[in-house]
Amino acid sequence: MPSPLAALSKDELLALVECLAKNMVALDGVWFQACEKSDGMDKAMALDEAVWGRFAFLEARRFKAFLKLPEQPGLAGLRQALPLHFNSIVNEAEMVDDADGALVFRTITCRVQQARSRQDMPWHPCRPVGLAEYSAFARGIDERIRCEAISCYPVITDSSCACSWRFTLAANNSVTSAEHPAEARP
Repeated sequence: MPSPLAALSKDELLALVECLAKNMVALDGVWFQACEKSDGMDKAMALDEAVWGRFAFLEARRFKAFLKLPEQPGLAGLRQALPLHFNSIVNEAEMVDDADGALVFRTITCRVQQARSRQDMPWHPCRPVGLAEYSAFARGIDERIRCEAISCYPVITDSSCACSWRFTLAANNSVTSAEHPAEARP
């Protein structure tokens, strides 16, 4: 059967990518809310952190191959891959360089928090999950990249954005798979 994608125009393909990215956010939200309702916020957060730590690494490895990045592309490689991450597609985001060479990724508006607000739900305490997600994504691009949360609910230090993350290249290049066992598996 021929792929229906081949018949789509560039604009239609771009619209489809955005639709698929929104579907991923919706799937994540529905899954999380089911866990939250069934087992409570703490259990849902633990599962969410484990899932995002694994998924984001795999997603980044696929983007790394798609972009034909070298084995250690550094922050330049991360700068190319982050806009492809589905959360970057559906949320207003920006990247800026710190004076010290770090890459700062800021989500200006967040669909997850907007949806929870619309449903009169408390905000998702996403800082630990976001740290697992963005750390794993960065390591999937280059194992030397480290991520730290600058601002993310419930610890907001910058009210001009939903969250912000700072990426740096570790001075020590010797990172072992034992430090990140979830990523060591095929």
